[in-house]
Formats: sequence, structure tokens, C-alpha cells
Amino acid sequence: MLAAPATTALLLYALLALFGAAAEIWRYILLVQSRGGALSNTTVIASDTTVLIAALLNIAIWVFVLVVGMTWLFAMRAAATEHAETKPARPTWQVVVGLLVPGVNLVLAGPIIAEIEHAALRRPATQRPRPSRMVYYWWAAWAASGLLAGITLLWRQRDGVQAMADGVWLTALTYLAAAALAVFTLVVIRRFTELLTPLSGRKVKQLRVIAVHGAPEPELRTERPVGAAR
Repeated sequence: MLAAPATTALLLYALLALFGAAAEIWRYILLVQSRGGALSNTTVIASDTTVLIAALLNIAIWVFVLVVGMTWLFAMRAAATEHAETKPARPTWQVVVGLLVPGVNLVLAGPIIAEIEHAALRRPATQRPRPSRMVYYWWAAWAASGLLAGITLLWRQRDGVQAMADGVWLTALTYLAAAALAVFTLVVIRRFTELLTPLSGRKVKQLRVIAVHGAPEPELRTERPVGAAR
């Protein structure tokens, strides 16, 4: 169900986000050191190049994650509604707007994922979706990542050495938030895939009955009269 490509893309994105955070932290350290004296030109060029490469790689993988992630989401949404034998909770255009429009997606992303989880668990369509703790954590990571990205974008428009240093630090935090979001998204993908993937024969063999509650008592075996033919 496209889980494998999405998982690979998110793992790569998390690693590149950590690489970007490391590049920005290195730049911040150099900015602090530059207050005490001039830095080596080679070191500055190496730092700037690393930051640029990290930014370009993160933009490229972000686009790839967006395409693969949206494809997986709609496939999972269709599978969940089919599994629950219901119709999608909202039209497709609302899902696209709720996930891609900045600002709006901070509010609607959580409910959209909760609706898919609701259908995957085969809960009644008339019942209001109640997000699990996992979905709440994902939503918090999503909102934090989006807010940090917006704040960083605005902050970097300011002038001055201190504003530049703060912008570098905020960029590093944005990268770290993106890496955390990727990890939480991986957890969501794994959970939804488990809910909608039929049990394999190997997994069924590993299951065993521990106890049965509420079942009727089995009929006792009647005694055979003495001398009765077998």
C-alpha cells in the first residue's frame, strides 16, 4: 500500500534534516567564534557550502516526500473507508487544502489523519472521530514544525549580526523539528498499515488462545452404558 516508498523517503528526509541541523549548528559556532577574531577563509567557505548543499538536498527530498506521502495518504484513505464500508468523511479537495495550504494545515491536518484512523478501526461513521495519543503526538509535531518554519522564514528577513545568529539557530531547530515529524509520520504509517494489512499465515501461527470469556459451557460427554456396543 505504498508504505515502503513512503518509509524510505521519510527515513532519508529525517537523515538529511539532521544533516541540515548539524550544518546550521556549525555555522552558529563559527559566528560566535568570529566575534573574537577573524576565521579561516577555507573554514567559512566549507561551512557555507555545507549549509547550501544541506538546504538544496532538503528541498529536493521534501518535494519527493510530499508526492509520495500524499499518494500514500489517499491510498490509505481509500483502503480505510473500504475496510469500514463507509464513504470518506470529507471530499478530496478539502483533504488537499487541509494538508497543503499553510496555516490551514496546522488546524486540519490532525482531524484528517484522525478520520482515516477512525475508518481503519471500523468505528461507526456516525460517531465523532477521537484521535489516539499517537495521532495527537503526530499533530503536535506537525504544528511545531510548521510554526517553526514560518517563524524562521520571517526572522531571517531581519538585518544585523544578532538577527543573523538567531536566524541560524532557528533554522537548526526547524531542521530538528522536521526530523522529529518524519519519525512520528513513520510511526503513523506503520500503525495504519498494520490495521489494514491482513494477517499473514506466519503471524496467525504465532497467535494462541489465552482465555475465553463469556462462551457457553461445552456439553459434557454422556457415559456409555455398561455392555453397550462400541
